[in-house]
Amino acid sequence: MSASRLDIETADRAITRRTSREQEAKHRPLDLGLIRRLWTYTEPYATLRNTLIVVVLTRALTLPLVAWLLSSILLGPVQAKDVQGIIWGAVEFAALAAFTAVVFRYRMMLSLRLGERVLHDLRNEIFVHLQKLPMRFYDTTKLGRIISRMTSDAESMRQGVQDVLFVTLVQLGHMFVAAAIMAWIDLGLFLALAVMAPILWFVVQFFRSRLTNVYRQIQESFSRVTATLAESVSGVRVTQSFVRQDVNAELFAQLVEDHSRHHHREAQLRGVFLPLLELNNQFFIALILAFGALQILRGTFLAPGSPEVAYDAVVYFFFLTPLFFGPVIALGRQYNIALAAMAGAERVFNLLDTEPQQLDAPNARDIDHLSGSVQFDDACFEYEPGRPVLHNINFTVEPGQMIALVGETGSGKSTIIKLISKFYLPTSGQILLDGIPTHDITSASLAQHLGIVLQNNFLFTGTVMDNIRVARHDATDEQVIDAVRRLDCLDLLEALPLGLRADVGERGGNLSLGQRQLVCFARAMLADPAILILDEATSSVDTITEARIQRSLARLLAGRTSFVVAHRLSTIRHADRVIVLRDGNLAEAGTHAQLLTRGGIYAGLYRQFVKSGI
Repeated sequence: MSASRLDIETADRAITRRTSREQEAKHRPLDLGLIRRLWTYTEPYATLRNTLIVVVLTRALTLPLVAWLLSSILLGPVQAKDVQGIIWGAVEFAALAAFTAVVFRYRMMLSLRLGERVLHDLRNEIFVHLQKLPMRFYDTTKLGRIISRMTSDAESMRQGVQDVLFVTLVQLGHMFVAAAIMAWIDLGLFLALAVMAPILWFVVQFFRSRLTNVYRQIQESFSRVTATLAESVSGVRVTQSFVRQDVNAELFAQLVEDHSRHHHREAQLRGVFLPLLELNNQFFIALILAFGALQILRGTFLAPGSPEVAYDAVVYFFFLTPLFFGPVIALGRQYNIALAAMAGAERVFNLLDTEPQQLDAPNARDIDHLSGSVQFDDACFEYEPGRPVLHNINFTVEPGQMIALVGETGSGKSTIIKLISKFYLPTSGQILLDGIPTHDITSASLAQHLGIVLQNNFLFTGTVMDNIRVARHDATDEQVIDAVRRLDCLDLLEALPLGLRADVGERGGNLSLGQRQLVCFARAMLADPAILILDEATSSVDTITEARIQRSLARLLAGRTSFVVAHRLSTIRHADRVIVLRDGNLAEAGTHAQLLTRGGIYAGLYRQFVKSGI
């Protein structure tokens, strides 16, 4: 087995493991590495970030100074009844308070700006990364989970950068500055308060693990709700056709109830956690009054002192203690937000760490020309290890030939199409285009020589012309119109209210199924590919329109290698060769007439075609 194929299998296993971790994430402990990695997103904005840090440190210093200045005014000019001192003290206090307000304003503005820039970069990175992920990832990941990574999880990370980090720095600054001032004023009284810190540590630690698990469960349940919502909206026609509204509503209600239950649990924990922090804060103020009274009566703890000195210390401590213990409450609130941010970061980084499957060999080369020769050389494939869907497929297609792939549902027709398109590589064996193994051809250059029209081709939001131009983004309007004209369906598309300028709507909802298919045919015509793949491409087109398209397809297919997955005899009869698949094996191959003569599997399918009138 080649090194490149080993790399591919390793990537496949990594995708499977990472998808499993989506379910196991709520059991993983928080990692400090997530914080460090999140911090790296601020590096492109180092000037803004560093300015914000300076503002944050200034903010952390100013509030304790306000409390200290207020205490000094009360114990100085006010106690001495010095009117002039009181006036100057009031001016100084007003100036410091105004400066504090200005600092607060810039702290908020700069943090918002930094958070939004980080969110902008993060969402762009997620989107670009999603474009590179292999089909296997999308086959194993629900759409709602992907949307959640881009929305709620990315938003929680923004809050982590914008609010948690810098608010925490401010609150810690308040604590340390207030502690330094109090220790300088009366070390004994400060130590009497500080020994109570283990109580707060115990309270925080007790709730920490519980809140961590609850927040992860909230994120996981929200992903399930989002995934189900996206699926339900996409399949609403099926839901209403089979009158499953009540059943689906009941299933969704169970998911919402589960999500609500986790929120209730989080509210219960917070309802105990935050009041305990508040009670501790009030308890510490009570200690100040108690110990302060003893100091006033007996002198300081460490050394005898006058009652006046002890009284001054109590006044200072009364204003500074809230700045020492008060941040603990704010930090408790920020900790709740931080848990959500960490859970979101864990999920987003899991997505970003899903490495794109390397379908190209290290020495893969671009191809400028492709004649259209295709060879399956003992090719096998399995979506899941140990469950093969193709077994030793061997056939060769000459340039310009039209190949019809026929077989019952699940026989492997669409898998062969995916292998030719290089959405996947064979598990063993190889597929050669013009004698070159597909893994030795760069995917980007190969895509330029392929045209694909699927049964349910996707239309993007925009106009008809925009959707045709998907095949060649640099095509002019005249080239688009010419492609539609060569397809002989210009009159059908110009019949739309705005012609080729008509808005197709979300997922092509403003067009009929037949009109959508015509747009996809025109897209393939504009691409001018060497190999054309049609996967039941005319199944959504009415008989009259199909008759017109068949003539146009004859011109489109001329000189090109084409693979057609079809259930209509009108398509199969024109094929140069029919390949019949059964249970992942190549059962028969030959022309329509040859296979009928043999009286084998195809002949039986033909009789079914004739009986059903297709």
